[in-house]
Amino acid sequence: MKAIDCGTLIDGISEEPLSDGRIVIEDGRITAVGTRSEVSVPGDAERIDHSNETVLPGLIDAHLHINGWRSLQPFDMTTLDIVTQTARATEDLKVLLRGGFTSVRDCGGPTGLGLREAVEEGSIAGPRIYTSWKSFSQTAGHADAHFLPYEWVTGGGSGDAIRGKSQGNVLADGVSECRKEVRKHLREGVDLIKIMTSGGMLSEKDHPDQPHYSEEEIAVFTEEAHRWGIPVASHAEGTEGINRALRNGVDTIEHGIGIDDESIDLFQETGAILVPTLQAIYRNAIAGPDSDVPEWSIQKSKSAHEEHIESAKRAYDNGVPIAHASDCGGTENHPLGTHLEFTLLVEEVGLSEMEAIKSATSIAAKALADDSIGAIEPGRYADLVAISGDPLSEIQQLSEIHTVYKSGDTVDV
Repeated sequence: MKAIDCGTLIDGISEEPLSDGRIVIEDGRITAVGTRSEVSVPGDAERIDHSNETVLPGLIDAHLHINGWRSLQPFDMTTLDIVTQTARATEDLKVLLRGGFTSVRDCGGPTGLGLREAVEEGSIAGPRIYTSWKSFSQTAGHADAHFLPYEWVTGGGSGDAIRGKSQGNVLADGVSECRKEVRKHLREGVDLIKIMTSGGMLSEKDHPDQPHYSEEEIAVFTEEAHRWGIPVASHAEGTEGINRALRNGVDTIEHGIGIDDESIDLFQETGAILVPTLQAIYRNAIAGPDSDVPEWSIQKSKSAHEEHIESAKRAYDNGVPIAHASDCGGTENHPLGTHLEFTLLVEEVGLSEMEAIKSATSIAAKALADDSIGAIEPGRYADLVAISGDPLSEIQQLSEIHTVYKSGDTVDV
């Protein structure tokens, strides 16, 4: 049993912080929260003093890729050996923990299931992993390797060598095929289903404005996933791709470029969450020639950057819940475990510092469909971050991390 005294306690739910707070932890979960005058310290509890610091829930990155990427050049990603990916990702998980991220949602790639198992059994250090495993794309869609012969992508002929590398996606077309492929994923024990309902920035021959998957195909993905209680996330970077996904029951919209009035109505009707991942496109648009993506992707990002910000603003102004996420994968220009997204949410979109923190705690937990994380309240896991500064006065002070706890234990990586 442990008792943690806090100078300022941000619980991830309340509108205001709590001064002189105290958290009691037993068997990895929170049993009591309140002021020091309200919550007594059990006689056998270990006392931990953060009385000069701010304590808040462990942070959540609701959209990233733990695939060990060190380049976002499409051919590099496609041909990367899965053993190399996993070895690199094992180190990346430590980087995430050091950044205060105690839970992550892995939105597409072949390593997620194995890494999740290794973390859960204690073989490696890492945040809680919620993984979609491989993403679903239509043929010629965002997750199709456009630059390769079709036979190579689907595993035929001389493409077997390519297929055996780091293919992190599944091509599925038609209602029957989509239904069967999503059932295969459910059989593997995924935490969510990830689909692509538009083109994207990192796929050469399509465009974000192009809607992908028919209404019927999207409905099959959500029908099958929801029967198992599994949420569906949709990559959607164009208006029709967003609205088609929302009309057919997806739970989260990833990126969300091109949100219009119909989108807002659908968000409000369905309760879906926006996961804008602002920094991924921001990094491409601002970094320019120094970015680690192809030139055609940089140009797409530059043309979409302002609309991306405006779409997030429109969603925020209309009460759409927003979850924090980076869409990064560990490359030099798209590093994991950083806090740029918080700055963009506050300075570009207009969230308050408290709202930005909630986007990475209680709201992100809803995006992950798990109410055992994301807040400091009895019954939830004691995933905590102690920082030296005051993020409510300056969001950048989230980077001043002093200590990270996972299930009440100090993280030492």
